[in-house]
Amino acid sequence: MVKISDLKARDVVNVVDGQRLGPIKDVDIDLAEGKVTALILPGANRFLGVFGREQEIVVPWNKIVKIGMDVILVEVPGYHTPRRGDGPAV
Repeated sequence: MVKISDLKARDVVNVVDGQRLGPIKDVDIDLAEGKVTALILPGANRFLGVFGREQEIVVPWNKIVKIGMDVILVEVPGYHTPRRGDGPAV
C-alpha cells in the first residue's frame, strides 16, 4: 500500500522523452469506485505566476508505467515544455 503523501514526494518522469514533469500536486479520485483516476502535476510557470494561472498536467492513471521508490514513470506523448514565445504546454 502507498500513501498519497508518499507519492507526492516522488518526481514524475515522462518515458516518451525523459523529461522531468515535477512532483504530484494533487490526485483525482472517483469516489463511487474508490479509485485514483489521475495524477495532477503543476504546469509550466508563467512569469513568476504574475500573468495568468499555470496550466496543470493531468496524467490519467492508465498512463502510469511504473511507480518506483524515488520516481513515477508516465507515458505522456505530445507533452512539451513551452519555450519563450510558445503557447501553453500541450
